[in-house]
Amino acid sequence: MREKKSTIRLPHIACEITARGVAVLRREGTGGISASHARALPAGALTPALGAANVVNPAALGEALAQALLATGAKGQNVIAVLPDSAARVTILDFDSLPDRRGEAEAAVRFRLRKSLPFDVEKASVSFDVQHTPQGLRVVAAVIPHTTLAEYEKALRDAGCEPGVVLPSSLAALSAVPEAGASLMLKLAEDATTVAVVQDGQLLLLRTLEGYGDAVPTAERMADDVYPSLVYFQDHHGASVERLLLSGAGVAALAAPLEAQAGLPVRELIAGGVDAGIATEFAGAAAMLLEERGR
Repeated sequence: MREKKSTIRLPHIACEITARGVAVLRREGTGGISASHARALPAGALTPALGAANVVNPAALGEALAQALLATGAKGQNVIAVLPDSAARVTILDFDSLPDRRGEAEAAVRFRLRKSLPFDVEKASVSFDVQHTPQGLRVVAAVIPHTTLAEYEKALRDAGCEPGVVLPSSLAALSAVPEAGASLMLKLAEDATTVAVVQDGQLLLLRTLEGYGDAVPTAERMADDVYPSLVYFQDHHGASVERLLLSGAGVAALAAPLEAQAGLPVRELIAGGVDAGIATEFAGAAAMLLEERGR
């Protein structure tokens, strides 16, 4: 996976794949998102997971992707490919220092990851970003098995596009989090619930919890998911979260009750700039394109 946006030119098209469906979004220059299209997947067509086959029904996934690409004029183009969080592992590591050479630094990151992954890190793609802190270096590493990455890349290429940049949905969605102050992002999906805390542009905490599946999330359940992270952040970083940002199907109706439960301002992660249904269910793809036009 390659998500270091400061060193590469990103495609102007984003394609997100989830257990529920796919969406393709297209941006034209600085004018915002000019086209978007989502297609549902049959139940069980895609089962995001680590160390197991993800694409159960290649024909259904291929048809959905091809239709969405055609509807947005994106066939034959390079895309930002946004994958389900359950298909990858994102970890935050602390280092005193790292070698200057990228290859040597990656070897050090892989060594640290070796015992914490349920698969062989030498048979996986590793991408990482280094954040400088007063205590040393904080590394945000994203890891995905080669076989899993190959499944998604094949599906995209067979449908008629080229995955130029690949990253998990939670990391993509962080592009929409304000840099100022401390924000907690709660991202709901069928396969995984992601809780992340960002303060002044630095990712300080990321937890991946069990997804909601077919269940309807409640404000009480979401409050239970975020409360441990709120307490941990306050205890370990001596600061309080200032706002909660939500994404996922059905979250709009739960913002007000969750605000009452959590005692913090709550709003949707992406509010405007793209179709509301796509913004909630495919926040990773939307955030990448909206962030790139200076949102």
